[in-house]
Amino acid sequence: MFRYHRPSFGGVMPALVTPFRAADGALDLAALALLAERAALRGAGGVVVCGSTGEAAALSPAEQAQAIAGAVEGVAGRVPVIAGVGAPCTEAAVKLALQAERCGATALLAAPPPYVRPSQAGIAAHLRAIAAASGLPVILYDVPGRSAVACEDATVARLFEEGAIQALKDATADLARPARLRRLCGAELLQFCGDDASVAAHQAMGGAGCISVTANLLPGLCRALFDAGREGEAGRLAELRDTLAPLSEALFLESNPVPVKAALGLLGLCDATPRLPLLRATAATQAALAALLPELAAREESLARWPLPRAALTPVARH
Repeated sequence: MFRYHRPSFGGVMPALVTPFRAADGALDLAALALLAERAALRGAGGVVVCGSTGEAAALSPAEQAQAIAGAVEGVAGRVPVIAGVGAPCTEAAVKLALQAERCGATALLAAPPPYVRPSQAGIAAHLRAIAAASGLPVILYDVPGRSAVACEDATVARLFEEGAIQALKDATADLARPARLRRLCGAELLQFCGDDASVAAHQAMGGAGCISVTANLLPGLCRALFDAGREGEAGRLAELRDTLAPLSEALFLESNPVPVKAALGLLGLCDATPRLPLLRATAATQAALAALLPELAAREESLARWPLPRAALTPVARH
């Protein structure tokens, strides 16, 4: 029923923002390609576009196609590109999945449709339809905070056993879950953390990596954290975890992606403006980010072979 392809992604994968041009609000494809390239060169195992961090709900299907193609161009074959296919109905999600495949995506990220709150059987039917339409691997995105419905372990296991999904992005922060799902599915189900605050703990419980907001800003440091966990370097893991924690907290002072766009603006990597109904970050959030970024950006640069703009070393609040 499903055209199974073994997933080729893993590790740290930034959930990329979608930059918009300040002048007219159109997609800034050059900035998006640069963010994708920067992540790939700094150790990301893949990039995710058109997810919730990418403001997919505010993009037209044509813009989503442009964003996927822009990310594919940016990574230039270095790492996989995973495309979000979130939609309020299955028919629309299937169309997005087919479009993503045509645009060069490597895999799909699919959550239960928002707002409609389907049953577990409805969630399963939704994912099966997406998987049957496309030949790409599917990551199930369990994010009850946005979809208003959670994916039960039995649903995840059933979809994995059928071949409809190959991986899970888990934004529930349930740190007992990786072990439960491993008992149900084995190690072949790739489990990715979708909660930046618990990335290190999720990996310690058996996670295969993370789909991260923080990695938009600090892909090198986020990769170093993942490597420390994988290599059993407990001291380095703890130090990096504690170094990144204040920024990860600050990135959720307001609705995502408002703070991360503000931070990227401070680093000179893209404009900080999201699309309505989201507004630019408040002065308090900008100040919190500006206090954290200089030291972290300097440390990021010490790991990187591809430098940031000079603004990254001396971020200042912009209004």
